Amino acid sequence: MEHKDGFKRFDMAKKPVRCRWFLKPIAWAISFPGLWKHKTKITRIGMKGVKAPYLLLGNHNAFFDMNVSSAATFPKIGNYVVAIDGYIGREWLLRNIGCICKRKFTDDVTMVKHLKYVVKKGGIPAIYPEARYSLCGTTAPLPESLGKLIKYLDVPVVTIICHGNHINHPFWNTRHERGVKNNEATMKLLFTKEDVERLSKDEINERLVEEFQYDDFKWQFEKGVRVTCKDRAVGLEKILYQCCECGTEYHMKSRGTEIYCEKCGKTWEMTELGRLKALEGETRFVHIPDWYEWERENVRAEVKAGTYSTGELPVKVESLPNARGYIKLGSGTMVHDMNGFKVHIKDLLGHEYSMEKSVASMYSCHIEYEYLFKHGDCVDLNTLEDTWYTYPYDKPFSVTKMAIATEELYYDYREKIGKPCKPGLA
Repeated sequence: MEHKDGFKRFDMAKKPVRCRWFLKPIAWAISFPGLWKHKTKITRIGMKGVKAPYLLLGNHNAFFDMNVSSAATFPKIGNYVVAIDGYIGREWLLRNIGCICKRKFTDDVTMVKHLKYVVKKGGIPAIYPEARYSLCGTTAPLPESLGKLIKYLDVPVVTIICHGNHINHPFWNTRHERGVKNNEATMKLLFTKEDVERLSKDEINERLVEEFQYDDFKWQFEKGVRVTCKDRAVGLEKILYQCCECGTEYHMKSRGTEIYCEKCGKTWEMTELGRLKALEGETRFVHIPDWYEWERENVRAEVKAGTYSTGELPVKVESLPNARGYIKLGSGTMVHDMNGFKVHIKDLLGHEYSMEKSVASMYSCHIEYEYLFKHGDCVDLNTLEDTWYTYPYDKPFSVTKMAIATEELYYDYREKIGKPCKPGLA
């Protein structure tokens, strides 16, 4: 399908296939050595006698999660839902492994049909329902529609929750792994087919939220897992963008094992056990996710006061209409405020493009840090036909704050219309 801008769109309607027999050894060759390297232990609960078709749901801390899931379902290989940027330069491979393409945080009826098709063919549709890597190794909101989807698929539900993958390869610095060993994963039959038929979608969602509670930094400390990497704090300012000492935003920096505020000079060491320790004075937040949640509380206060806004940010935008690669679409401005996202750009030929995403249309958003190690931090905004990678520059900003604000704006919107989100759902 060709769009009015002349770019051919990715064919989302093409039905998924079972992994081709000749690609299975390649998938296993990628998955198992990683497990052996990290000495990952997979614990199975209630899985005796469980056979496909079933729905596989996993938490998402790093790319390595997929290696663990592939090994856990051996000798079967699931049909994984994968974001469109994963297909760049390897569409044939991913389609023939059985992957299902998705543009993030869009209501995609076609994808749901593909999942049902996989079930009917006796396969294992595999989803990471948080729809993004965890920013700080803790649970992201699950979509409220998940319970409805499970009722529709009408098959058993298996969860696989990993611990340690964020510590080994945190999203805020993916340049290298930390060499973490003894990672853990629990594969569990959460719902039988009879459970799915008997329980309401709300009851299913409640159980899912309970099952998806995890905290990799807590796991690290309790297990005594030491990270001796000399640059273990580098990039931590991506998620801890606001100084908890002086309250200043966008002036946090990192070096080696330390994170510090340029404004007030306060400095913290990130210990080998993933804890924070102030070099001078009081340590307000020892646990990294506690600092992150404090930032969320501050964003929530701005939303409640009706004052949240990034202001007008200059941006460069790249488009991803298909799997052939990114297209430099143009430059312009972006605003994220109480009304949602508004992006307006112009290309070198003077053609103008706009994208608006209302608060009601997005319960969360996907962000990237130092995307592709050269472009910088970005927010990717999606329609069913295109993805815009939007890179702010020249003004202070934090894509982490935008991601938090997207969630808080949605929660606030739901409260205002009298349909508040239930804990852990969006």
